[in-house]
Amino acid sequence: MPNKASLLWVSAHQTLTSRGARLATFPLLLAVMVLPVLAGPVAPLADFVNHLARMHVLAARDSHPLLAELYRVQWAVIPNLIMDAVVPPLVRVFGVYAAGQIFVAATLLVLATGPMMVHRALFGRFSPLPMVAVLFLYNGMLLFGLMNYLLGLGIALWGLAGWIALRDRSLWLRLPLATAIVAVLFFCHLFDVGLFGLAAGSLELWRWSRDWPVAPRRLVADSLALLVPFLPVPLLMLASPTMGLSHDVLWLPQGKMDGITAIIQLYGDVTDLVFGGLLIGGGLWLARRRLLGLHPAGWTLFVIGVLVFLALPRMLFGSWLADQRMPIALLFLVLGFLRPASGRTLGAAFYTLLIGLSLFRVVDVQAHWSQLGNRYQEFRAASQLIAPGASVLVATADQPAGTEAANLAISHAACLAVIERDALVSTVFSVPGKQILDVAPAKRDRVDAEDGDPPTVSQMLAAADGPLPGKPRYWDRWGQRYDYLFVLYTRRGDDNPDPEQLALLTEGDAFQLYQIRR
Repeated sequence: MPNKASLLWVSAHQTLTSRGARLATFPLLLAVMVLPVLAGPVAPLADFVNHLARMHVLAARDSHPLLAELYRVQWAVIPNLIMDAVVPPLVRVFGVYAAGQIFVAATLLVLATGPMMVHRALFGRFSPLPMVAVLFLYNGMLLFGLMNYLLGLGIALWGLAGWIALRDRSLWLRLPLATAIVAVLFFCHLFDVGLFGLAAGSLELWRWSRDWPVAPRRLVADSLALLVPFLPVPLLMLASPTMGLSHDVLWLPQGKMDGITAIIQLYGDVTDLVFGGLLIGGGLWLARRRLLGLHPAGWTLFVIGVLVFLALPRMLFGSWLADQRMPIALLFLVLGFLRPASGRTLGAAFYTLLIGLSLFRVVDVQAHWSQLGNRYQEFRAASQLIAPGASVLVATADQPAGTEAANLAISHAACLAVIERDALVSTVFSVPGKQILDVAPAKRDRVDAEDGDPPTVSQMLAAADGPLPGKPRYWDRWGQRYDYLFVLYTRRGDDNPDPEQLALLTEGDAFQLYQIRR
């Protein structure tokens, strides 16, 4: 006679493998994965709050005289504009924080569904395998706040699905679609244009190898369909101020492994290793049961992608982490090429593991975002002590407290003063060729124009009386040019670095805010 445990397993197995449960799993997982984004006003992603500050300026500058006095908007052809085009209208309707939540949630949803659409176009049916994309939505590149790039990656996946779906139809359908996709991707991120070209090119290369020898007429038609959509890209680049950053290229001998570990990297080595171990174990389990395979075009894409990854520099056109962005992108692309098991279905164990790992990931993220959210609230509260329109210098402690991941998350939190008090913050993104935001000429020299690191307290103090040898720095003579100072990565109770010039206004778990005495 079956015991209660066996009956419970049978009941769970029937529930998890029923058609209704299978259909509901993906939407429910998507809903669960965006919960951390909706739980707090600002997702604690390093660069994101700085971008959100720019959205506030773009949306409110015409109605906020202080913003109009401090900032300028220089519209230009820049391959990094999608957030600037999409979010400010949302800000005017929903407010800046809700608009940011919508943008991040939409990015995650587009990214999660992209592999599923590629899979559907390639194999002609939906399969549960690409659902594993939800497990990788929270990754090291997301923690850096590379939102335009990640949204573009999701759009590239959807575009690849369209390319595959129209592959054997009229060339006059494929060309307009591909051209439109490339245009949208250009204004997401230049890297995403390359990803779409890599994926579409790998697919065509596999088809040619499969059908070789290929008739010359077909070869010409396929080549034109592949190349013509990309012809506007060099023309756009020639018209773009980003070309001025073409010399900003840097190769580094180390760091490739960091890009690979960023696939699963979050806030703690132990949880990341547990998550990675369960992923590897689940993959081996599927492979042993012949439930996991890869389409031949996927292998072509993987091999070429790895070679591109190895060849990429760390910085390209002034864009940092160029090579380290590649592993997570390649993973999402390859997930769409996972081959469904012929005549076999994935059982309850697969769904149990998928749901369990998803919950594990979300709980891990939410636990840390809750703590980081408290720090962001402290920054918002501190910003209320800043006079509207004031100039704020950001520096970092000589001996930073806190973990690297936690410090990364708040590295641009001082930019909340732009949103809360229409302030000028020294780290606001306003690099020519990278952003359309600029600073009024009278205050331009108070803001970082190179996307560098803020000065340490020691560096700041050394430049208090005038420039040091070398090129001028935006924090030179800071006591005469700024009104407030945020010192990041401090502990409560840390000493005032310069009592004669600085008056402590407030402090949080990871910062101190000073008013500069005049």
